[in-house]
Amino acid sequence: MKKIIIAIDGYAGCGKSTTAKLVAKALDYVFIDTGAMYRAVTYYFITHQIPFQEPSDELLNQIQLRFFKVDDQPQIFLNEQPVYQWIRTKIVNENVSQVSALKNVRKFLVKQQQEMGLEKGIVMDGRDIGTVVFPNAELKIFMQASMEARVKRRFEELQTMNILMTEEEIRLNLIDRDYQDMNRQESPLKKADDAIVLDTSNLTIENQVNKVLELAYEKIRS
Repeated sequence: MKKIIIAIDGYAGCGKSTTAKLVAKALDYVFIDTGAMYRAVTYYFITHQIPFQEPSDELLNQIQLRFFKVDDQPQIFLNEQPVYQWIRTKIVNENVSQVSALKNVRKFLVKQQQEMGLEKGIVMDGRDIGTVVFPNAELKIFMQASMEARVKRRFEELQTMNILMTEEEIRLNLIDRDYQDMNRQESPLKKADDAIVLDTSNLTIENQVNKVLELAYEKIRS
């Protein structure tokens, strides 16, 4: 059976990463969470007190990102250290869009992401996967959802990690991230012309996964 690239883009809090992870598992594909990659770089900047401005290649080359399975779940490691919980904290939430907008950071990570997809058989989610990273991906999904649904999902996600943020704080953070993601100069968030829109406002994760798998099997068999 041939392998394809599945690109899932969309707004924060739409269930992209959870859906992508489960779709990859069902297809026995590799799941790449690009949002976690940008969060890890942001966390590195914060912990090393690096200004949020264009970094040098020398600085970026000190950052090593890898995905390993922990308890059968893919998690990101920053310089050989697991950082999943730390990259979901409030301070990272508030600064990740600013770091993601930096041209050198995007160039650094896009190159890595494209290398990860050379053999195909991957599911990658983010903001510019179908437009910049893999414009020729066989299947492109663009996820959207109501603000109410997004706030609820992010609140529940943070609770499971014992990260305290009010729903209003989350709402304001999502509004700010949407604005920065859509208006940044480098690779802004937008739907690829050939992407299929999936509104997840009233869908369970199981429904989302099934819809994406249905579309994936159509592409794989074609």
